[in-house]
Order: sequence, then structure tokens, then C-alpha cells
Amino acid sequence: MIPRGSNELVRYIKSSTKIPVLGHADGLCSIYLEHTADQTMAIKVIIDAKTTYPAACNSVETLLVEEAALETLLPAVAEALLEKGVSLRCDTSSKKTLTAKLDNHSAVILQDATESDFDTEHLALVLAIKTVSDTSEAISHINIHGSHHTDAILTSSSPLAEQFMSAIDSAGVFWNTSTRMADGMRYGFGTEVGISTNKIHARGPVGLEGLMIYKYKIRGSGHITASYGEGEGQQKFKHEALAL
Repeated sequence: MIPRGSNELVRYIKSSTKIPVLGHADGLCSIYLEHTADQTMAIKVIIDAKTTYPAACNSVETLLVEEAALETLLPAVAEALLEKGVSLRCDTSSKKTLTAKLDNHSAVILQDATESDFDTEHLALVLAIKTVSDTSEAISHINIHGSHHTDAILTSSSPLAEQFMSAIDSAGVFWNTSTRMADGMRYGFGTEVGISTNKIHARGPVGLEGLMIYKYKIRGSGHITASYGEGEGQQKFKHEALAL
């Protein structure tokens, strides 16, 4: 079963059948802005992730900002988002910083975030902003509040990026890349038949190959298992990739 449609449709099917279902009910994606991220790159990625198609399941819904990036990176990112018409729902720390850093017109339209904002797939030009102390807190927040669809880290630190990508339990985890890249066509799978947040059988964007089972054919001339082994005179398996 591959349901394509509304959140309600997918939830109903997943909860009402024992048939294996390939799908996801929510696309609650997050981006973590770490203080070493390049500002120009961060603005470009976050704007793309939020504004190119806000109703898509791979659009970012939550921006997690490291405390050390509040005053250095967040103001420019927020200004760019506001210019694109994005409504910002800020926690106490991020709102305090932006109110002080942005011009009066921009600061006035900042909204206070509620706890539910960090569990909501807005599907609109709305972005929740939350301050975290470090990468570990960002990972914890995403694994608890996210939908295991696609999440990203913006950083210049390779070790932090690898830590993040290994620890996040999502179908897609990106480094310095827009969450909107989570798409079967963009992955090169041809027509996307679905996106799965399950762990078995397929996970992430799925094309035709991801739905296939296997049948093995061996063409030989009297080959037997007794000919292969570790002893003297025994043949060895080459295990080399064959040219197609």
C-alpha cells in the first residue's frame, strides 16, 4: 500500500490495516544552525527550505539555533525570511535577540512560539525558532519532536556534521543542504512513488528500484561448492564487480 494524499488519509490507512504501508503522515523537518556555519550559505539554504514550496513535506518547519549563533547568524537569516513573508514564531531567547538586532518594523511582527509550534507541520510560510545550547540538544529535540522525514545541519565542522547525521533517526539527514532536496526525482530515482519514514522495507524517497524484490540466476558449467574453500588446491571466490 502506497498512500499519496492528505495527512488524514495516510494516518487512517497506516492505523487501519495490517498490510505493509509505505508512507509518512507528517513532514516535520528541522534545520540546526550551528555557530560556525557560513552566513551566506545558511541564508540561501534556509530560504530555499522554507519558501520554495511551503506546503511540501520536505519544507523546513523548525529552525534550531545554537546559542552561540543567536547574535552572529540569526539576525541576517531572520531578516531574509521576513523579506520573503515568512512568519517567525520565536522562543524567548531568539525573540529577545531579534528584537534588539532588527529594525523596529521587523521586530514588531515577531510572534511568541508555543510548545505546540515545535510539533506542528505548518505547511505555510510559518517557521518556529528554538534556541539550543549545542549539537547534542539539537539532536535530542529532533529525535523527540520530528517526524523522522528529513533534517539538516548547517555547520563548517565536519566532526559535528558527522555526529549529527549519525545520531538523527530520520530517513534523510543533510549537511549544508536544503531539506527540499529530499525527493525521488532529485535523487535520480526517476518518478517518485512515495516517501517512507518506516525502517523496513524502504525508507526515504522511493523509486521503482526501491520496490523491487530479487531473483538470482547463476549460469555455470558444472560448478560445485566442494571446489571452493581455504585448503590447498581449492578455488577462491573473486567477489569482483562484473561489467554490465
